[in-house]
Amino acid sequence: MIYSLRSHWPEYIIEAAGLGLFMISACLFTILIEHPDSPIRQLIGDPLIRRFLIGIAMGLTAIGIIYSPWGKQSGAHINPSVTLTFYRLGKVKPWDAIFYIIAQFIGALIGVLLVVSLIHHILSHPNVNYAITVPGEKGALIAFAAEFVISFILMTVILLVSNTQSLARYTGIFAGILVATYITIEAPISGMSMNPARTFGSAFPAGHFMDLWIYFIAPVIGMLLAAEVYLRVKGAKGVICAKLHHQNDKRCIHCGYPGVQKVKAAPLEDSQMLKFEKT
Repeated sequence: MIYSLRSHWPEYIIEAAGLGLFMISACLFTILIEHPDSPIRQLIGDPLIRRFLIGIAMGLTAIGIIYSPWGKQSGAHINPSVTLTFYRLGKVKPWDAIFYIIAQFIGALIGVLLVVSLIHHILSHPNVNYAITVPGEKGALIAFAAEFVISFILMTVILLVSNTQSLARYTGIFAGILVATYITIEAPISGMSMNPARTFGSAFPAGHFMDLWIYFIAPVIGMLLAAEVYLRVKGAKGVICAKLHHQNDKRCIHCGYPGVQKVKAAPLEDSQMLKFEKT
């Protein structure tokens, strides 16, 4: 634990900051597009188009975080479900997984609280409601099923793309497109979370905890099942690393790739290093 904290704390801070920025973006774009005083809300009456605009904004936010210098270093999980899945795949060490998840929850909450501290009266408006994720009219069970399905698909795509040499560098783009698509189409069913920390970050200041179990359980199960299916098809050797973007010069605390820095980690096998150099 001590070694992980001393050596890997920059990655933990990055995970907190990444999800914090994502939450700030979610709050601000929800205000911009859904608040009744917003010119955009007054101009666009169709909720589908408004969700499309929010989806584009959040998809681009996710892509920006993944391809940022910080995202390239930590791997840009910014989601406890993603971190737990890569831990199950043996690509994240136990203490790194624990500190990643703690950082993600802290970052999500701080991100929302920063917006609350500046424009609480706007963020708390019923049309915005802290950008919380809640079940739609079809109820909690349908929302649970929807969260499970979209999480399963997202992780399946991440694993397939990130471990395909010709596509690996585009993993962040695939993820961003899915985020945008889900917000546009699936949000009326479950609110579109796939992320326990993201949901908690909004739920805490809103005081809305009734449906929290959906977003703590369904995304985790969905992504873990996707990992199990992938392992059955590709095998354990089919997973290279836990980063969403590995084609960079940043160190990797997960596989030991040193990047431009020297880290105390076991050296990669020649064949594995060659694979990274090729990608």
